[in-house]
Amino acid sequence: MGRLDGKVAVITGAAGGIGREAALLFSDEGASVCVADVSAEAGERTASECRDAFFVQVDVTHSESVRAMYAATVERYGGIDVLYNNAGISPNDDAGILETEGEAWQRVQDVNLKGVYLCCKHGIPHLLERGGGSVINVASFVAILGAATSQISYTASKGAVLSMSRELAVQFAREGVRVNALCPGPVETPLLMGIFGDDPEAYERRRVHLPMGRLAQAREIAYGALFLASDESSYVNGSTFLVDGGLTAAYVTPT
Repeated sequence: MGRLDGKVAVITGAAGGIGREAALLFSDEGASVCVADVSAEAGERTASECRDAFFVQVDVTHSESVRAMYAATVERYGGIDVLYNNAGISPNDDAGILETEGEAWQRVQDVNLKGVYLCCKHGIPHLLERGGGSVINVASFVAILGAATSQISYTASKGAVLSMSRELAVQFAREGVRVNALCPGPVETPLLMGIFGDDPEAYERRRVHLPMGRLAQAREIAYGALFLASDESSYVNGSTFLVDGGLTAAYVTPT
């Protein structure tokens, strides 16, 4: 018996990285999955590797595209139980506040913050129709800690996702909808490794701050999402759910 038997989950940003691992894991645990992403080829590949899934191309920055994603899921599976709002970007031109231009700032806000807003706005009504469900909004450890190696727009967007998740959690708690902010630590994904580029010293400068001495694997974050999606977390609501290997607890780390 799977931990998500009978549930329908919509996962954005599911073509690669953490989203892909979550789609595969949720499917293995019994869920029917909408694999949603802007990337069609990779998204179709992820869906094809799941037990029960289909792909929808979505642009989370556009309201009608998000509505269509949910409509396609309801048409196929009859309803929705889990929203895993995972889509996000961290482009190389998002730097410190003195270097980041308005266009780069807005591009990150549109995907990371507006995208979560639209997915909640148009997705929560579907959960209410089912009598409840779970919303997992991806924030980040950077919503809690500051960094001298700043990505100001990314940090601001994730802080806003964390605050929005708390408010939604309180608003919908008595209607059976739980909303939690999943806050991963640094994860070994193409998105993060692309920031380091071909500079191993840059990676080593970051790694020294990790208590466990390594980046997380995408599957380790997906297991956190699995818990939040399942009924095992039925009294977990409005949480800052950290899966960060102890990073936010650290003052100094082992040598």
